Amino acid sequence: MGRLSQADLVFGYGSLAHDLLVEPAVGRLYGYRRTFGVAADNSLAIPGYKRFRSPVDGSFPDVYVAFLDLLDDPAGVVNGVLAAVDPATLADLDRRERNYDRVEVTSAIDSAPAGRVWAYIGSPDGRDRFQAGKAAGSLVVQRAYLDRVHDAFCRLGEAEHDHFLATSDLDGIPVADLERVDLPPDDSAP
Repeated sequence: MGRLSQADLVFGYGSLAHDLLVEPAVGRLYGYRRTFGVAADNSLAIPGYKRFRSPVDGSFPDVYVAFLDLLDDPAGVVNGVLAAVDPATLADLDRRERNYDRVEVTSAIDSAPAGRVWAYIGSPDGRDRFQAGKAAGSLVVQRAYLDRVHDAFCRLGEAEHDHFLATSDLDGIPVADLERVDLPPDDSAP
C-alpha cells in the first residue's frame, strides 16, 4: 500500500474505504465498533444531495436509507483504510458526508503516521434519522452501497474482509434494490 506523509489523513471504514482505495494503507481504529447508525430521509428532495429510486417503477420510496457509523466501544477495533488528503479533498468530503461529523481520531489509530487522522462519525441529526426510520419500520440499506463496502474490504485481502465482518454489526436491516440519484444544486440560492 502507499506511503502516507501528508498532514491530514482520512480513516475510511465504510463506503469511503472504497472511494479512498487509490493508495491507502490499512489501519486499525481502537475504541469503536462499526454498525449501521445514520440514515437519510428519502422522502425529502434536498438540492445538491441524493435520493434513492426504485428501479421497478421509478418512484422514490418513503424510506430511511441507512449507512455505516462508528459507535464508542472501549473493547472495539475497527479496520479500514488511511488515505492522505489535501485541504480541497477534505472540504469536498465534509460536504459529501452530510450525515456525519468529521472527528479527529489520531490517538486511536495504530501506527498513525505523522499528521492528523480524521474519521466521519454519525452526526446527531443523522443518528436521529436512523432512529426515526427504525421506529417507523422503514429503515433499509441500499444493496449497491453494501456491495461497494464489501468490495473495498475484499480488495484489501481475505484477512481484511474477515476482520471487517468480525468487527461489524451488519444484520437486521432489510437490503433494498434502489438506484442512487444525485440531485442538482439549487441554483436560486444566493
